[in-house]
Amino acid sequence: MLDPDFAAMLEAEAAATPPDMPPLAALPVDVIRAGYRAQRTAQNANSSPLDVEALDLTVAGAEGPIAARLYTPTGFLPPGPCLVYFHGGGFVIGDLETHDGHCRRLAAGSDARVLAVDYRLAPEHPFPAGHDDALAATRWVFDHAAEIGVDPARIGVGGDSAGGNLAACVASDLRGDPARRLKFQLLLYPVVWPEEMTLSRRERDGPVLTREAMTWFEAALAAEGHPQARRAAPARKADLAGLPAAFVATAGFDPLEDEGRDYAAALAACGVAVQHVRYPTLVHDFYIMGDVSPAVTAAAREAAEAVRAALWPSEI
Repeated sequence: MLDPDFAAMLEAEAAATPPDMPPLAALPVDVIRAGYRAQRTAQNANSSPLDVEALDLTVAGAEGPIAARLYTPTGFLPPGPCLVYFHGGGFVIGDLETHDGHCRRLAAGSDARVLAVDYRLAPEHPFPAGHDDALAATRWVFDHAAEIGVDPARIGVGGDSAGGNLAACVASDLRGDPARRLKFQLLLYPVVWPEEMTLSRRERDGPVLTREAMTWFEAALAAEGHPQARRAAPARKADLAGLPAAFVATAGFDPLEDEGRDYAAALAACGVAVQHVRYPTLVHDFYIMGDVSPAVTAAAREAAEAVRAALWPSEI
């Protein structure tokens, strides 16, 4: 059954939605981004750890500097581990603010620095702009590790939804780079675009992530038909061997559940160490709704502990 706190949230949202609400495609993208930011920041107002320092900075994107935010938990002694994090939002919405509370929870729970990356968004910057920025930013962290107090031997990538796709793609792109060896990938309800449409995609229309939203996101990204389109579909890669260890989280009330589950199984079949955790009562996007349900706090703790286990080896 759906988590009762999320059920109450969805019921309240449905009651507040005007019956003549225009479709997503009819709304200006800036309006949708602003609404998403307001909603998600309000749902994290009371559950964000206070003992995390946040520093805004710029890192290298593929075509110039982009914004980022470095989270440092209390007691962190450099050089230490770092998780390079990419926010979700269908490659179209979401930003450093929508995921601020979530990144603070990850940093506090893992005792690692978290660098959140404000990659370029579609439709203004269609595929592969965001993917190129994610890769460039991760390379920047390796190349400037000493400047930001990071141990280059303990760097991981992570993300939720579209950000999970970016993290998985960066892990694949860096697989053959001997100078930049990722230690870990945190994939939270990732979109990985398998060859065949999964049962959960066919049968679930929401809650939270609807068919209309997925169609709108994918049209804005414009990856389909692009010469590099397969680069954005980790699940379509024939060989996943040699990728860093992974933590994959899926939600029971999420159209992306099956592809996340199947990707975890494919990684394991190729010899990658994988921990797959399913949250059967939760919805897509739950990690950034910390105030909605205590279940989010518990799940966030589990994700942070996976980061800590991967990036803080027992001999340190």
